Amino acid sequence: MPRSLLAVAVLLALVAAGCGGADAPADPQGAHVTRLSFDSAAVGRTEHVTVVVPPGRAPHGPRPLLVFLHGRGADDRSYLDAPMFAALRRLGARAPIVAFPDGGDHSYWHDRADGAWSRYVTDEVIPRVTRRFHGDPRRVAIGGISMGGFGALDLAERRARRWCAVGAHSPALWRTAGETADGAFDDAADFAAHDVVAVAGTAAGAAALRAQPLWIDAGDGDPFLPGDRAFVDALHGTARLDTAPGGHDDGYWSSRWKDYLPFYAAALARCR
Repeated sequence: MPRSLLAVAVLLALVAAGCGGADAPADPQGAHVTRLSFDSAAVGRTEHVTVVVPPGRAPHGPRPLLVFLHGRGADDRSYLDAPMFAALRRLGARAPIVAFPDGGDHSYWHDRADGAWSRYVTDEVIPRVTRRFHGDPRRVAIGGISMGGFGALDLAERRARRWCAVGAHSPALWRTAGETADGAFDDAADFAAHDVVAVAGTAAGAAALRAQPLWIDAGDGDPFLPGDRAFVDALHGTARLDTAPGGHDDGYWSSRWKDYLPFYAAALARCR
């Protein structure tokens, strides 16, 4: 097998191993978990969104909302694990509603031939969740893991000033179309239209990303680090890549929920 194809195969195996669907949900530690199903006009099929509502009442009106996008091979229930619920509980009254939409196996959360996946998030998921669970539609953060980290950055660049915070955790980023994983984009033109690294290097892209708090992190053994570093370098010092021990897997992400959720809660509290 050619070296380039072997590298792609290894990378896909790592992503599939790290982003696979979860088993039965962990103890929600007082949170209320609901799974919504609806017919999505944006992607042309029945979709699911798992919503986690923290216990108790928010002290000052509707709770803010965190929309969290899953990685490749995962689904809307993949991150219902004990570290996530524990981190949410520790936030107390500052805890946001957390919506986990299902984005299919490899949508990469962008509008493409098989569906308008970013429009699904902005025009369908967010309005449904805020209406149903009395969330604040003006205070919304977007984040995600791996494929979801890419999607969060793409949405941040395209919907400037829509978000109170943006988090890209182990984002699946590539520098060229030739490096991308199979199925991540329809073709080279689709990659070019959603090349978040290239957009970050433009004045408009950088301005869009500076419009809200931005956090990018990855394990120090993550195979996507070259693309992640290229993205940060394109911003010329306006963002940094936070690295910690770990790879591109559930072990790394589970260990960081205690950091992820306070980042979003603090940004949402400041966002008015």
